[in-house]
Amino acid sequence: MSEKKQPNIWHGFKAFLMRGNVVDLAVAVVIGAAFTNIVNSVVKGIINPVVGAIGTKNLDSYNSCIKAPCTGTGDNATGVRILWGSVLGATLSFVITAAVVYFLMVLPMAKYLARVEARRKAREGTHEVLEVTELEVLQEIRNELVAQREGGRNGR
Repeated sequence: MSEKKQPNIWHGFKAFLMRGNVVDLAVAVVIGAAFTNIVNSVVKGIINPVVGAIGTKNLDSYNSCIKAPCTGTGDNATGVRILWGSVLGATLSFVITAAVVYFLMVLPMAKYLARVEARRKAREGTHEVLEVTELEVLQEIRNELVAQREGGRNGR
């Protein structure tokens, strides 16, 4: 009895893995992980130095003390601090990631798909014009035949 259930489980598992969504998701995760390295390099190599020209390269050092005494840094820090520099850094990384994804991936793909759709509609539009023209010609022929037939009956 267990022999009959095992193939069904494996077939179901295989069907699950072979779904397009699972494969697409796996590819997206791998590309996303690789893309994260690019974005982190952009933040580290470009954004942080620009911010460093104004203040410090390490945004994590920006904080506000809400309960004194605030002394020391890292694990030796005392007091209660709001680490708004970390939030700002994460927010900048997110915005940069979103911008790079949008301008380098989403926007070009949308333009490409729009061009493909426009070409498809142009081909269909040409085909429809031909079909409409053929239909009109056939209707005219039918009308002429009906007119001739009626004219022949009236002339008798």
